[in-house]
Amino acid sequence: MINIAQRLQSAYADIKEIARKHHRDENSVDLLAVSKTKPLELIVDAYQQGHRKFGENYAVEAAEKVEQLKDYKDIEWHFIGPIQSNKTRLLCDSFDWVHSIDRQKIAQRLNDQRSDQLSPMNVLIQVNVDNEEAKAGVSLDEVAALANAIAQMPKLKLRGIMAIPQKTQDPEQQNLAFSRLHDCFSQLKTQYTDIDTLSMGMTADLDAAIAQGSTMVRLGTAIFGARES
Repeated sequence: MINIAQRLQSAYADIKEIARKHHRDENSVDLLAVSKTKPLELIVDAYQQGHRKFGENYAVEAAEKVEQLKDYKDIEWHFIGPIQSNKTRLLCDSFDWVHSIDRQKIAQRLNDQRSDQLSPMNVLIQVNVDNEEAKAGVSLDEVAALANAIAQMPKLKLRGIMAIPQKTQDPEQQNLAFSRLHDCFSQLKTQYTDIDTLSMGMTADLDAAIAQGSTMVRLGTAIFGARES
């Protein structure tokens, strides 16, 4: 039996300890609990422990969860997976945040399909910082153009960037990737008033991400246990 309360408290403590170690405010890094493929009971358990931010990767599965948990009105739902054009309406109806904007077409569809009754959707630009062929995201050189396009869309609110750097055991390479992302984030902050979110860092690279300024880390297994086969 997974002890969600214990796992959450451990994750919170780890994040705060790392932040303090790098001379940052211990409350400056949010935890996004990645609940993809996990049953509703575990999400409800985490909610009952006071956690509110949940990340999902699969649009159909996620939309079903949002509907089933609609009475939990203060859950903040984040979509962090690849976005197919034919799934944008599902995202518009279900999510408060989308982390994985990687092209203007997707941003435009989200803007056009977002209900007038809802507040603007918070969005992040996904950056492929290491230019990996098999990974989604724009290059660092393409961020400015996409940010400018999103800034013209009234139903979207650009909040920052998200990235999943290449896996590596080399601390220098890890730090370099996160440092480049922080520089990009800092540049956006000088241009757009709502920029405040640098979503980077998972279990394997938590320390390096927080050291380089991450404001939101994404943890799944650490909270909900290993994915079932």
